[in-house]
Amino acid sequence: MLAKRLAPLSLMILAIVWGSTFFSTKRILTVLPETDFLFVRFLISTVVLAIIFARSWKMSRRTLIHGILLGLIYGTAQLVQTFGLARTSASISGFLTGLYVVFTPVLGLIIFRIKVHRWVWVAVGLATIGLAVLTIRPSADTIIGTGELLTIVCAVIYALHIVLLGLWSTPQEAGALTLAQSLSMTALFFLFALPGGITLPPTTTDWVWMIYLAVICGGLALLIQTWAQSHIEAPKAAVIMCSEPLWATFFAILFGGEHPTWLFAFGAATILVAMYLVVRPPPTKPSPEGISPPAVDVPHP
Repeated sequence: MLAKRLAPLSLMILAIVWGSTFFSTKRILTVLPETDFLFVRFLISTVVLAIIFARSWKMSRRTLIHGILLGLIYGTAQLVQTFGLARTSASISGFLTGLYVVFTPVLGLIIFRIKVHRWVWVAVGLATIGLAVLTIRPSADTIIGTGELLTIVCAVIYALHIVLLGLWSTPQEAGALTLAQSLSMTALFFLFALPGGITLPPTTTDWVWMIYLAVICGGLALLIQTWAQSHIEAPKAAVIMCSEPLWATFFAILFGGEHPTWLFAFGAATILVAMYLVVRPPPTKPSPEGISPPAVDVPHP
């Protein structure tokens, strides 16, 4: 019961951590190609996870296969997102990527017949509105081109990862499943980074940021998501995690010199309401006062 209460809070902390990475990631990508950044980041993440979960190397074949598949899916989503971002604006990319909040319950329903409560659908709609308000700028080019289509594909792949992770993750094997995912992603990014040669962070400051992104925002974040999704339904997890743009904007206001606007307030309020709808305790029907439940006759042997 405690784990079910901690899972939504853990995912919200995860979204906050992701939202705090905007400035550090932007800094690193000025000195490293995207594929090299992803490879080095997840290589460090895998090494750290391998040390922490040394006993998890003896994972079951089922967990290993699931972890490899999940890692390939998540890694593919990141690569597609990167290629899409190079061909569209950051604001449009942020919104289209966040559409995994819509695709997650849709894929779960179509592929796996996972039914979703009507209030979760309401939360998905509210989160999408809030996401649009926080990410899309009036001056952005909204024509659907190659970059936009790639980013939509990326959102579908992210949604597939969330759905499958919710189906395959268990509290007992969260560490092993996280390790297998990270190892799979590292191998995938290595294949894409190798042809042009692998560039490493050039300065000590860049290495510090890289280690932060790898350990806190990479390995630890993936572990939190894997564990939390063993206790919370995939559509609810998607609603909470899509609050990342809210926290990114919050940190931009706090540290980046941006100013709060009414649009930010509206978008933030909408997403927070959506999060409340998916984490609120289910309503209970109180028994009529003074009426006891009917007695049940238990036959004696």
